[in-house]
Amino acid sequence: MQDPSDSMEIAEPEENGQSNITDSPVVDDPTPDLDIDSTSAPMVLAEVLPGVAVVFGEVPAELKLDLIDFGLVSAADRKQISTVLASIGNTATVAGNLGNAFASVQGLYRISDATQALLKAGGTLAIKDGANLGAVFSSSGLVGQARFIPVSAVGAAQTAAALGPALAMVALQMQLSEVTGLVRTNIALTSQVLTTVRHGQWAELTALVATVDDVVDQAREAESVPTTLWDTIAGKKADLRTQRDLYRLNVGNHIRQIHRLDRHGRREYLETNAEAILFDAHALLSSVKAWTGYQALHAARAKAAGPEDAGEARLVDDIVRRTGKELASALAESTSLIDSLTRELRIITELPGRDTLPLPGKRRDSIAARQTSARLLEAIEPLADALHPPAPPLEAPGVICAPKSLDLEPYLRILRWFLEDGETLGVLGFPDQFDALGPMSAIFSGAKEKLAAARDKVAANTLVAVTDRRIITAKTNAFLEQGEIRQDIPIDRVRYVRAATTQDRSARLAIDLITRDENIRWLFHTDIDNTQVDALAAVLAESMTIPDIERDELQRRRYAPIEAGRKGEAPGDHRGAEGGE
Repeated sequence: MQDPSDSMEIAEPEENGQSNITDSPVVDDPTPDLDIDSTSAPMVLAEVLPGVAVVFGEVPAELKLDLIDFGLVSAADRKQISTVLASIGNTATVAGNLGNAFASVQGLYRISDATQALLKAGGTLAIKDGANLGAVFSSSGLVGQARFIPVSAVGAAQTAAALGPALAMVALQMQLSEVTGLVRTNIALTSQVLTTVRHGQWAELTALVATVDDVVDQAREAESVPTTLWDTIAGKKADLRTQRDLYRLNVGNHIRQIHRLDRHGRREYLETNAEAILFDAHALLSSVKAWTGYQALHAARAKAAGPEDAGEARLVDDIVRRTGKELASALAESTSLIDSLTRELRIITELPGRDTLPLPGKRRDSIAARQTSARLLEAIEPLADALHPPAPPLEAPGVICAPKSLDLEPYLRILRWFLEDGETLGVLGFPDQFDALGPMSAIFSGAKEKLAAARDKVAANTLVAVTDRRIITAKTNAFLEQGEIRQDIPIDRVRYVRAATTQDRSARLAIDLITRDENIRWLFHTDIDNTQVDALAAVLAESMTIPDIERDELQRRRYAPIEAGRKGEAPGDHRGAEGGE
């Protein structure tokens, strides 16, 4: 079984009937012929559940590997799905020759997040024979066309009632396929990292996983779950639950430790416990896979008894709902943990400066540290990419305040792993930054500026990266040598920005940034383009604001001494003063 979430796309035709393939990374021709031979049975994707489609008709060879096996979805359920969807083809909703396609059910397909986002954002596919028409792309380019029937059409009230029990098994099969794909992706861990860690625990878990896998495979061959087969694992429920709960607890403990530590402590924890984290994350996914397989078998048994027992039919829906929640929670926890570790490993391997950060238990020299990080990253990266696709490499932003001789590439490679999903880099600057300007530092600011002027030909000591969400600052040496940042200031904390020229012979440009909590001054070298510095100030100025709650608090402070003075006056103070005049 495979998860083809990124391997096949249905492009959105433009208003002129041509395909808009701007979301396709491999196809350059924007005008494929979308007409389909009316004498052939076209490929049809009927979205039976949100993001899940049943595939009918002729499937191009390039896409057959992307199909997900029906697995434990019985032959009777598959026939019922085909019959109900074919009945849609005989209505005004879907006309033409599509009815022929429904005679050949091929498998399941997970509609990618990109395609779903396109349609949810208002993308409209062309209509032909009552179905949405789109070009299908794979990594090799345009491979065919398909008719797409959205869940809104398939999910009509009468259809949902007819397909409900069968779709419950489809949902469970997709859940099992998803976690199976992730565990297979992460198989490298067993040979590269886990062979010397927790042998006893690993052997116990893998024995359970293998047992469930064998029963699932036999049930697929038999297209049912007979009693003798079910009895093989019926007594394993407690053991499976114990394994699942054990590794959920371990992963949860890692996440809590990471969240309660500061940046330095978090990195140290990740380095110290890297192999344990890899083991626990992989073991959690494996235990959830076995649990999901068990639940799918249980649901298949209940589904078979459903026509004669309404309670068994209701149990199927309950199993699907509970298993879906458990799987979603486990994937979220694993993603959070693997993200944190992978980010640190990627930063370490990208550092172009002094090799550092040796992992405990290894030779404490720089080469060993880099080699260990690279080995762990190689083992975990396939799983990390499957759980959470990495952001593309950073490109230089439109505003760059840096000496012309400065190589930006090392900074961009490291900074890439600090940005969050969807976060965009707008400005990159390299000034000198001094300590926050408090009452005393303001007195000596002129002296600092003169000192900075004397060092003007030396490389700037600070990196400033401004995104659409925050301002990141770092000491350049610490950033390149250890991947450490100094400040992480949310953009909504910017209160005031001022661009000025220093009052000394250097006449350097300076930017004063006043945030909710501190005052910062950046001094830029004389060989940095002044227009770029002005642009940096302008970008920051766009975020200048003071929330009403802070404004109200300042106003309350204004009147607080007056009110306090009045409360401290004696009752006859005013009258006594008047009488003495």
